[in-house]
Amino acid sequence: MGFAGFSGTGKTTLIEAVIPLLVARGLRVSLIKHAHHSFDVDQPGKDSFRHRAAGATEVLVASQQRWVLMHELRHVAEPSLDQHLTRLSACDVVLVEGFKLAPIAKIEVHRASAATPLLFRSDPHIIAVATDEHLDTRLPQLNINEPAEIADFICATIGNVAVPFNKKSLSKS
Repeated sequence: MGFAGFSGTGKTTLIEAVIPLLVARGLRVSLIKHAHHSFDVDQPGKDSFRHRAAGATEVLVASQQRWVLMHELRHVAEPSLDQHLTRLSACDVVLVEGFKLAPIAKIEVHRASAATPLLFRSDPHIIAVATDEHLDTRLPQLNINEPAEIADFICATIGNVAVPFNKKSLSKS
């Protein structure tokens, strides 16, 4: 499930709020984020940075808590979203931030205050809009300030309607 929108609309903040709600439903969630600019998860002076600077194409850094694989493209074309998806471990749902033009189901994130153009008008892959205003569209409109509503929509869309354990659901009243 993709999240598309212009910078400053709150995509990252929304995804950050939705992930724990999906995890609470027992889903294993992974995320792919596209960066439109040069970025580096490494730091100058660290051994791994020095190894990449020396010319290594891949550097894997591992610890007891996590591991990360850094791959330098070195003038090779950027991999597609599909290629990145093959690198992920098994999971129940992959959230994708960015990759605005990818032909995947997406929720557009739109805030009135951002004054950005609406993407759904030209992107047939947008299946809902998370927004803080009423829009003239037949697409489902989700309250951007209600992450649970967006988590519900994602679960319904991917076919998983599980809800977190709730004692009230066991009562007969």
